[in-house]
Amino acid sequence: MTGDPDGMLSWDESVFRDEHVFEIDYVPETFNHRESQVESLKYALRPAARGSRPLNTMVRGPPGTGKTTAIQKLFGELAAQTDVQTAHVNCQVDSTRYAVFSRLFERLFEYEPPSSGISFKKLFGQITDRLIDEDEVLVVALDDVNYLFYENEASDTLYSMLRAHETHSGAKIGVIVVSSDLGLDVIDELDARVQSVFRPEEVYFPVYDVTEIADILGERAARGFHDGVLDRPELEQVAELTAENGDLRVGIDLLRRAGLNAEMRASKTIAAEDVDSAYEKSKFVHLSRSLRGLSASERALVEVLVDHEGERAGDVYEAFEAETDLGYTRYSEIINKLDQLGIIDAEYADVEGRGRSRTLTLAYDAEAVLDRLE
Repeated sequence: MTGDPDGMLSWDESVFRDEHVFEIDYVPETFNHRESQVESLKYALRPAARGSRPLNTMVRGPPGTGKTTAIQKLFGELAAQTDVQTAHVNCQVDSTRYAVFSRLFERLFEYEPPSSGISFKKLFGQITDRLIDEDEVLVVALDDVNYLFYENEASDTLYSMLRAHETHSGAKIGVIVVSSDLGLDVIDELDARVQSVFRPEEVYFPVYDVTEIADILGERAARGFHDGVLDRPELEQVAELTAENGDLRVGIDLLRRAGLNAEMRASKTIAAEDVDSAYEKSKFVHLSRSLRGLSASERALVEVLVDHEGERAGDVYEAFEAETDLGYTRYSEIINKLDQLGIIDAEYADVEGRGRSRTLTLAYDAEAVLDRLE
């Protein structure tokens, strides 16, 4: 490739037609292989278009299976064709009830509420008053709702939304909860007071198969690369590596990095070697995303585990306390969260004379973790 002048990029050339296409948050114009899921969501949302509360919905599926994209596309259609208000909340970022409702306030009023000095009751009242005064329907998508459960905020958050029409007559709020944690039983983990009113429609997003992945990524590549940059063998290589992970976001990131690798070689086409080297970073997309959402104390425990991997929880705590000065209760809560996120493995084992104790290990290569913590 690089020895062929016709196959080399000049300084002002790029293999990319539109690099933005390979951003994780890009919403594609076409959305294939999720027709039944989209129809189920439309069924739940249809009452909102007629001015009524929509059906509450629970969307589940592994990471990178199109859940967020489906909701974003339907919210876009609702906004374009109706007066329905929609709010997409990333619970990895907004992981408390107050933070969630602050996001709803910002969506409705187009400015942020004060960061302090306003109670939740007043914040909630201003939101419901707006909905009642304007006779509006609000549909809220709690994306990555599992993070609300990790912080023990899910029941209070959902209770406030689901009971809004009772405490503030005329307020119409519908909820879509979205979870990528298949080990989390959303209904069972909610308080009884919430279970009694939360009877959601259920929509499941399965992992894409390799043929569907190749189709989706091929369309993304056609929009993002210039003609001839990605040939079929390399596309199939990307699809197979993506299928091994089960996360479409790995494939999207892999395409972008492979393109950058080709440019580094001054090549107009992506070669198998570009894909292979890109995969060494792209396969950690889920880890990178999970680490970005951690607090300082949670990141501190991950860093401590790099040096104390495989040790018992009690021994690791001594090093963690020296770093953070936090108590054992908070330490235990962080262990549970990191375990649920799949960043660490916390396995119980019998310890002679000491009962049962957890052994803590990283779920990823320590070097890969450290690289992504920096």
